[in-house]
Parts: sequence; C-alpha cells; structure tokens
Amino acid sequence: MQGFEFNTVGRIVNGLDASLALAAELQQLGVARPMLVTDPGLMSIGLVQPVIESLAQAGLAVQVFDQVREDPPEETVLAAVEQARAAGVDGLLAVGGGSSMDVAKVAAVLLGGDQSLADIYGVGQVTGGRLPLVLVPTTAGTGSEVTPVAVITTGETTKAGVSSPVLLPDVAVLDPGLTLGLPPAVTAMTGVDAMVHAIEAYTSRHKKNPLSDMLAVEALRLLSGNIRTAVHDGGNRAAREAMLLGACLAGQAFANAPVAAVHALAYPLGGHYHIPHGLSNSLVLPSVLEFNAVEASALYAELAPVVVGESVTGSDAAKTDTLISYLVQLIADVQLPATLSDAQVQEKDLEMLASDAMLQQRLLVNNPRDVGYDDALAIYRNAYGAGA
Repeated sequence: MQGFEFNTVGRIVNGLDASLALAAELQQLGVARPMLVTDPGLMSIGLVQPVIESLAQAGLAVQVFDQVREDPPEETVLAAVEQARAAGVDGLLAVGGGSSMDVAKVAAVLLGGDQSLADIYGVGQVTGGRLPLVLVPTTAGTGSEVTPVAVITTGETTKAGVSSPVLLPDVAVLDPGLTLGLPPAVTAMTGVDAMVHAIEAYTSRHKKNPLSDMLAVEALRLLSGNIRTAVHDGGNRAAREAMLLGACLAGQAFANAPVAAVHALAYPLGGHYHIPHGLSNSLVLPSVLEFNAVEASALYAELAPVVVGESVTGSDAAKTDTLISYLVQLIADVQLPATLSDAQVQEKDLEMLASDAMLQQRLLVNNPRDVGYDDALAIYRNAYGAGA
C-alpha cells in the first residue's frame, strides 16, 4: 500500500433541526459576533430566518451577508470581508449552497490573516490562519462543508480555486430539514454532482486511498439509492437525509482523492454558458466514462454493483457498460438534459470549450486516462450528440 494523507473537518453534526443549535457550536468556538453568509433566494423564502432568530435568542450579535450569487465573483467575497471588518465580526457561519460556503471559507481566511485574495489562489498558498468557521449546506451536492477548496469567479469566463487545509471548517452541520424545499431540478443537478464526486474520487489517479474509497462507495450507495425519490418526492425525509449524508461523504472522498476530467470539462460549460455546475457535470459524465473505460474499467466494474445493484454480472467491460447505461437512464429519470445540444450549447463552440478544458491541468492530472485537446474535443462531440 502506498502512503497517503487524509484530512477532513474536525467535527460533523448530523440531525434534523441541527441548524437551530448553531449558537452552542459558535459559542464553543469563542464566537460572539458571527457573520451569517447566505444568498438572497434563501432569505426570500424564509429558510434562514429560524437560524438567525435562534442565534439572536442566544445573545449572539449576528451580522447577515445575503448577497451571494451562483459562481460568486471576487467582489462578492470582498464585500463580505468589508462588512465583516466594519462590524467587528469574530467568526463566520454559512447557510446555503456551495457558493455561500465558498465565500465564507475565503472570507474567514482573509479576515484571519494579512494576505490578499490574489495571494491565496492556488494550492497551499494560505500562510496564515482564519476566523472560526461553521458550514451548513442547504443542498445535497457540493460537499463544500467538508472540502478544503473554494472556487471564485475571476473574470467573465474564468474561475480560480483556493485549496488549503486551512479552509476546512471547525464544524460541518448537516440538517436535512433545510433541504426539504429544494426544487426537483436543483435536487437532480446537485445529486448527480455528488455522484460524480464519488466516482471520480474512486478512480483518481494520484491520491486514491482506502479511506477515500470507503467514503466514495458508501456515498454512491446512499445517493444512487435515493436520488430518484428525492427528486420526485421532495418531502421524503429519509431520502433527503440519505442524500445530504451521501453528498457529505462524497465531499470527504474527493477532498482527499481529487476529481478529474468530468469536472475539467464541466468548468468551461459553466464559464461560457453559465450552466449550473451539477448540470455541467451531468452533461459530460457518460462520455468521459466511456473515454476512461480503456484504463478504468476494473474500477468502474467495482462500482457497478454499488450503483446498479448486486445483479450486475459479466466482464469488467460489460459491468462498465452497464454502469454507464444506468447513469444515462438515471439522468433521464431525474429529467435533466441528456446532451450538450439539449442544453443549448452551440456546436461551433466545442473547439473553444476543448481549449479551455486544457487549462484545467490540476484536475486532468488526476484522470485515469490522459486527456489531450483532441480527446477533450472528441468527448464534447460525443456529449453533444449522445443519444440524439
């Protein structure tokens, strides 16, 4: 066995209404003046209000920053930092999707040290500490509550990542009640996103390890077994609990065994077409798996019974084909677009997308099969017309 490292959050709290006990978590961290980071949509539907009220009732002086939007730009992070400094904030709490959690992660670092935002982009560039940090996901997808990574939009079509163990929060709180109102499309996109995290962690070329493998397998068991119910019966509490825990386990897996070509090819779709991240992953997933099968069929064959069921039989290649066919059907069952064409991607842009995907070398190096420009273009072309 090769040596490996495994890093994760120090404390995970999982339970219905756990978000209403956040005051105690913050007080244990010495926080008296927290900033709650969220988005205007969650504020408008009242999802965050009970959390705010519970904090205020406990005597905490809560600042609310509710201007996070999808694919948060640098100015959003800097606005959060400015508001926090003006209010003397001494800890960060995010209640929301991956975007809110990413903003809180980066703001906690900028407030807790003397580096600029430009200083911390990349891997291992954070040199200081951070303010206390508690993360509470409201979607079952990104796993950001247990990952040491945040992604920030830096330009019209470009993003940059901050990757450092310093970004791991003090506490991750999983409250399935916060996900009960998720619309079907969001449930589907974030659920497939979480499945991609687990699949890519299990097949990651460089840092795959026994702990990440166990987490990825259990994540896929929970996610594949519950995503259809969660999408079509959004009030099903058991399904929501399973999806939220599955997304968290997948997050722990890929935080240590990084994602690869699915994500590398998904990012340009988000950058140029503003397609939600989970859907971008879903659109290229089957085509990337087909491409990878030459090198990864033995690993895909191990995952097939977990995702499809124990009845899967045959050679590794046959099991891989069964897994890919199953995922194609799953994407249809949860009513996501099947092809890039269905998602209104223009065929004339495929070469541009392939060029942009080549910029994601930090992800592509983890793929079980090397991906060059011609390979990326072929994958996009397959995804453009797959099933058409």
